[in-house]
Amino acid sequence: MSTRLRELLEGHVDRGTIPGGVTLLGRGDACEVDAVGAMAVGGPAMRADAVMRIQSMTKPVTTVATLRHVQAGRLGLDDPIQRWLPELADRRVVRSPGADLDDTVPAHRPITVRDLLTNASGYGMVLADVPLAAAMREAGVEAGPEPPSRDAGEWLTRLAALPLAHQPGDGFRYHHSFSILGLLLARLSGRSLQDHLIESLFAPLGMVDTGLWVPLDRTDRLPAAYRHEGGRLVETEPAGGGFYAGPPPFDVAHGELVSTAADLHRFARLLVDGGRHERRPFLDPDLVAAMTRDQVPDRAKTPDSFVPGFWEGTGWGFGGAVQLAGPHAGRYGWSGGQGTDFFVDPRDGTVAILLTQVELGETMWPLLEEFQSAVESA
Repeated sequence: MSTRLRELLEGHVDRGTIPGGVTLLGRGDACEVDAVGAMAVGGPAMRADAVMRIQSMTKPVTTVATLRHVQAGRLGLDDPIQRWLPELADRRVVRSPGADLDDTVPAHRPITVRDLLTNASGYGMVLADVPLAAAMREAGVEAGPEPPSRDAGEWLTRLAALPLAHQPGDGFRYHHSFSILGLLLARLSGRSLQDHLIESLFAPLGMVDTGLWVPLDRTDRLPAAYRHEGGRLVETEPAGGGFYAGPPPFDVAHGELVSTAADLHRFARLLVDGGRHERRPFLDPDLVAAMTRDQVPDRAKTPDSFVPGFWEGTGWGFGGAVQLAGPHAGRYGWSGGQGTDFFVDPRDGTVAILLTQVELGETMWPLLEEFQSAVESA
């Protein structure tokens, strides 16, 4: 591990930003991985093979699983998803962003697979205080840092009872499209999402520790989870326990993954190497190219569509963000709400991964920014 990356993490451990973390830096066949700090406050040393809650870093992974179906001809990017998810047929759309829930118009067309991959389905985070946002809270389908609290089928039923925030393909609303994508993959395969991803993606790529939960015989590798509150770290899930320790009590096809630095490196190398795994074709390079270039039209990049400033030099491909300008144009990656981050730079083959278990917020964002800057000089 580079001295600068180690010093960065050790500094944040000393300041109480995080109890510990894992970093990985790879360029070509060379790879350095290291662990700093502890698995929990006052706990044992952080393990390089710690199994982390990666939350929204799930999105690029399920994207590749989807594109494998596209490559095989089982799915088309412009296929209506109601073929597999009839709950989402005949959608209604709020007439304007602040309209009442009964002030709607029919959707101009069905939601497609492409809409899910680009957060353009019309379902997603509504950042303004409008009736649709309140309805999502009341229905228990708003996005948040907590694990799923209900079965995937019930979650979809509750979501389907609400109108879309915009016409399919005409806007950008983050998050929910990828939960829907998880259900689509399960129904398309006729299997649980966990079994499908293991067979189609994780086993072929050697991602042996990635899944929707941590097997009970590996929970000693699951760190505690935290959030910052009142200037201190507050534990939200204990080390070796919590929602992701062992099989969940209901279907989590709408949920998010756990993984390790080593597994994520195998996944990221697939993108850097143009769809090749261990020098053998795995994903069509044209699909990798589409995944890692901006797919969102300018008309959808409105100030209310995502966090302030996101669209300044940044676009969205399939499942992740793309740098559009500056010295890192072409860089692709994404973060997870529990303090994780990764990016790949196809120009020089860089793969950079940061794994912590502290909820993103005002205290954590500087760490991610500093990590990305430190990688550049490592």
